[in-house]
Amino acid sequence: MPETTPPTDSWIPAALSALAAALKTNPGSRSDSGIDAPPLEFQPADPAESPTWVTRPEVPVDLAAVIVRTSGSTGTPKQTLLPATAIRASVAATAQALGGHGQWLLTLQPSYVAGLAVLARSLEAGTTPVALLEHTTDPLAFTLAAQQLTAERRYVSLVPTQLQRLLEHLPQEKALAAALARFDAILLGGGASSEDLIARAQAHGLNPVRTYGMSETCGGCVYDGRPLPGVQLETVGTGKQTPSRVRISGPMVAAGYLDDADLDAAHFSWDPGSGQRRFLTDDLGELSTDAQGQLLRLSGRADDVINTGGVKISAERVRSVLLSHPQATEVFVGALPDPEWGQMVGAAVVISTGLDEGELDQDELGRELRELAGDALGRPAAPKRLLFLPRLPTLASGKPDRQRLLQMLRTQAG
Repeated sequence: MPETTPPTDSWIPAALSALAAALKTNPGSRSDSGIDAPPLEFQPADPAESPTWVTRPEVPVDLAAVIVRTSGSTGTPKQTLLPATAIRASVAATAQALGGHGQWLLTLQPSYVAGLAVLARSLEAGTTPVALLEHTTDPLAFTLAAQQLTAERRYVSLVPTQLQRLLEHLPQEKALAAALARFDAILLGGGASSEDLIARAQAHGLNPVRTYGMSETCGGCVYDGRPLPGVQLETVGTGKQTPSRVRISGPMVAAGYLDDADLDAAHFSWDPGSGQRRFLTDDLGELSTDAQGQLLRLSGRADDVINTGGVKISAERVRSVLLSHPQATEVFVGALPDPEWGQMVGAAVVISTGLDEGELDQDELGRELRELAGDALGRPAAPKRLLFLPRLPTLASGKPDRQRLLQMLRTQAG
């Protein structure tokens, strides 16, 4: 049972009305509302609190309808400017990719772009989302919330960790299994989803869709490696030996950052061919083309490259390899300081819940994990420090708490 009941949905009508005014639309309609409202910003809040929002009258309405404030992996504060046209374009592309509008289960505060996107999609669909902002992986809380959805088409957006923990309760929790299967699509964003997680979800009859995007693209704009309608991808590198950064162009790209000209110039530009805004990400990837169009394969982040003794290692590739071990269910990989080699590979690993504590031989499992990474990626990729945890600590967004995990790895030998 949840420790407390989730916040009521009484805030949702007011939030939808405020967002409709900022987007200059009538709920459930593409027509102009005629309301002249300043840009909107949803405020960060604890999961147990109902969302709040403020207007930003000092920001010109031609720059943004909504402002999303983020810190990013580097901790650099950013205020991303999302015009109404960009948000509407994202909503339209999402509906086209999913096969239609529907009703959403809201599992993230709207101060995050994924939560904001749910509200914007609900406006266009003319549906009211059901909020579950805490206890999102509690089987009873999730089931009760999902059962409140009444529309024919139903969707939910989760981070991989949330789905991973929900699946731990299947097939024993029959009501949860039925609730999950009722979603036409389960969008997975905010981090890489392992092949094992996707296979497990599909084995239960679910329809997981891996999404890729960020605040600067109004949320996910690449589904299962394929760009959404109107999105164009390219990779930008400095040479054959340098991983390529992903650049995204399309009508859902943000107008830029507020009051940060240098950061804005480093990431935003105009595509000379299409005339669309484009955003240079910090993600690394490989791009190919087949009969269905562009296909993107992500390989990590530019700031997640671990340089150990002059050898550059992708933290994401190490994480993916470690996740292939049959007893590993969640993995975090990051760079730790090394007095001899500059940096070392550190990993925090969650083991299968099917193992009792007395059955776990940490020394043996550690040896297997190191050998697995070393054989697949080369000896420098083998984690020098391993930490076994019952669960990865997460942020309010559901993403792994990177800074806390790095601190835990620095202070505990493995």
